[in-house]
Amino acid sequence: MAASSSAGPSAVDAASLAAVAEAAPPEEMTLVVKWRGQEQTVRMVGDDTLGELKLRICEVTGVLPKRQTLLYPKLILKDMDDSTLLSSIPFKPNGKISMIGTIEEEIFVGQEDDPELLDDFDFEQNEATPIKDKDVYKQKLKRRASRYKIKLLNPCRKGKKLLVLDIDYTLFDHKSTAENPMELMRPYLHQFLTAAYAKYDIMIWSATR
Repeated sequence: MAASSSAGPSAVDAASLAAVAEAAPPEEMTLVVKWRGQEQTVRMVGDDTLGELKLRICEVTGVLPKRQTLLYPKLILKDMDDSTLLSSIPFKPNGKISMIGTIEEEIFVGQEDDPELLDDFDFEQNEATPIKDKDVYKQKLKRRASRYKIKLLNPCRKGKKLLVLDIDYTLFDHKSTAENPMELMRPYLHQFLTAAYAKYDIMIWSATR
């Protein structure tokens, strides 16, 4: 009986602790989302999922979850399932998540009324004429060239050829999850640019906005 009476309180205590643990509210989390130079604070709880975080980000930015690419140091969030609990992701308090994404209005704006859009059915499928030689594309190129205004920031040096370098994946590793530009930079980038500038004028180009 003595053994039974000593075991009784322990069992009750364990059950009480389990009940308290289940009744305790989930841990609150505060995260900061950086997008287009702006920071948005989102508050979540530990038992929210990654998918719910994306929905919350959509509420404050207007970027649909399917358009979001979330970047966090040393984590590859794009490989995680949307059902992943936030409590299982090692976010730091007030951790900053960088987001790449575009709102729908910017993707589809003006496409229905754009006179430069071409109907694929206007052309025969087996045309042998290369695209560069088609009159419709020549006219489009001529029209855009006539409208484009070039702003010369620095005059070209006499006798120097022009070297055009793409910033995406050439000068910077955009596949990296790093947030600091110094960490995205290719190794020996400054040395390369210094050596190249001795023989070439340099222009930096990017397809991203």
